[in-house]
Amino acid sequence: MATKPKNICIGVTGGSGAVYSLRLIEVLLATGYDVHLSISPSGAQVIHEEMDLRVDLNDFQPADLMLEDVTNASDSKIRMLQASAGIGTADSNVLSVDAGRVGQLHYHHYQNYNSPIASGSFLTQGMVITPCSGATLSAVAHASSGNLIQRAAEVHLKERRKLILVTRETPLSLPHIDNLRKSTEAGAVVMPASPGWYHGVNTLRDLVDFMVARICDQLGIDNALINRWGADK
Repeated sequence: MATKPKNICIGVTGGSGAVYSLRLIEVLLATGYDVHLSISPSGAQVIHEEMDLRVDLNDFQPADLMLEDVTNASDSKIRMLQASAGIGTADSNVLSVDAGRVGQLHYHHYQNYNSPIASGSFLTQGMVITPCSGATLSAVAHASSGNLIQRAAEVHLKERRKLILVTRETPLSLPHIDNLRKSTEAGAVVMPASPGWYHGVNTLRDLVDFMVARICDQLGIDNALINRWGADK
């Protein structure tokens, strides 16, 4: 019997919250999922502005996203973010059990429509767009794809697969609200980047992991990232 594929698509666009993307990728790889990543130019700009990391979309390297140990990085901001958000650290507290394998990261250029994730015949367990910009939300709501990320989202909707939109915009305009409704009606899960504070928050990492844990829950991925409500601490 063939092994069920364990592929997750990740789209990074121009909304704020790049740290969620990086931590989610790290967690998915640790849980044994292969990550198929695409980053828009605005997404790369946000990663640079918020994380001080330069991502070359035409010559992407996994180390660009701090997926390797950067303890000795010369940039103090990178060291601070690593320490506070848990990115790239050994004590990442991802799983309650050993996944047995580490997933692989596959990069797809945002203009490459020949990418496998542009087709419904490529099997995945779901897709997450985090952060999801207002422009990307509009494209998803109206099935008007203009890049690979938006096309992959359209594929997940038409194939009735899980599509999670981690939006971060405030306040919301009426068009935003309408697009959130339309996306939900089309089958997407709208998950605003609104971390809870009830699980015992001591560091930035606790807030980041709250959102990542909720995303993993939606994908059906077992994790031990947070203390559950009502569970013994």
